[in-house]
Amino acid sequence: MVVMGGEILAIAEQVRSRVRRDGVDLSGDDAAAERYVADAVRAYSERALAGAHDTLPDEAETARAVVASLTGYGPLQPFLDDPTIEEIWINGPTRVFVARNGVPELTPLVLAESEIRDLVERMLQASGRRVDLSTPFVDASLPDGSRIHVVIPDITRDHISVNIRKFHRRIGDLSRLVALDSLTQQAAEFLRMSVLAGLNILVSGATQAGKTTLVNALLSGARPTDRIVTVEETFELDVAARDVVALQCRQPSLEGTGEITLRRLVKEALRMRPDRLVVGEVREAESLDLLIALNAGVPGMCTIHANTARDALTKLCTLPLLAGRNIDSAFVVPTVATCVDLVVHCRMERGGRRRVSEIVAPSGRHSGSVIEASPIFALDGGELRATGGYPVRTEKFEAAGFDPAIVLSRRS
Repeated sequence: MVVMGGEILAIAEQVRSRVRRDGVDLSGDDAAAERYVADAVRAYSERALAGAHDTLPDEAETARAVVASLTGYGPLQPFLDDPTIEEIWINGPTRVFVARNGVPELTPLVLAESEIRDLVERMLQASGRRVDLSTPFVDASLPDGSRIHVVIPDITRDHISVNIRKFHRRIGDLSRLVALDSLTQQAAEFLRMSVLAGLNILVSGATQAGKTTLVNALLSGARPTDRIVTVEETFELDVAARDVVALQCRQPSLEGTGEITLRRLVKEALRMRPDRLVVGEVREAESLDLLIALNAGVPGMCTIHANTARDALTKLCTLPLLAGRNIDSAFVVPTVATCVDLVVHCRMERGGRRRVSEIVAPSGRHSGSVIEASPIFALDGGELRATGGYPVRTEKFEAAGFDPAIVLSRRS
């Protein structure tokens, strides 16, 4: 794939001119766009036969490229349409990468700086967010739910940096993760039981380890009557439930007003009578508001960046201290110990495979700043196996009529 050819640009401009004359809006009307483009490609080919210019090497491919430039995202559209590609990033005009199954590859695509700027503007248009000298980086969602992150110079050295994490509906429940060998059937049954019992679950892992995918899969096992409220910086979760309210943060206006923070969203979510509160990711002081909600008896779930499950507990004990000097670890540590019921850790292996690598259950006790936790599942010989350990706190299981021992006592 190379930089967009002159014939494609010429045909696209002819279509734009005709659309302006006809007063037609092609946005959201792919059928109309295809008709206009087909007419323009046919006319271009007829002129080529008359010797006006070179013939098109592939009329169908040219038509697809023109449609993409008019209604989609131009030369990036084939990558967005390719179901095997999960991520796209642009480091510069000649450095466009994609990732398949976690493995990155450099594409032959070449973009002009102006094309990159136009693509960014088009992608941000639907979200209402902006990127400029006063706001040199931005997170936003594309209409299909994919997430885009943009950083511009002089924060970057030379070129605009773009990262697109595509949204996939392929993995909708825990059984799909079992089929992909990311999780064992025994672990999936235990996690499904834990969700139905209303346990508070912390999903940890590195970037791109599959945390959000796992949260979506876990929530698919919630009770049909559960009211789920999700809060995120940028929409990523896609909860398959009938009663869902999804909230996202808002950036300040040009005047510096109107910002809605994650902390504010957590507080507002509690006024919406959630049966389960889900925070897409805790990074800073919003972790305090989440702990207060969990301490008030609202079942919750969230993700956090960490190297291990135990590191995730330590980090969750530290982040609330960012909320202010009046927040003391004497409150935070015991609250984390008693509120978090399970930590599920994900990791991405060198070959790109994503999997659950451990599941631990805090006991509710702590020694100083160290929270006691029992491993329930761990990798053994490269396989996720039950350790023989059991959750110390079983009150929520018993209240829901479940016995985790029935699942955990089986041989995997």
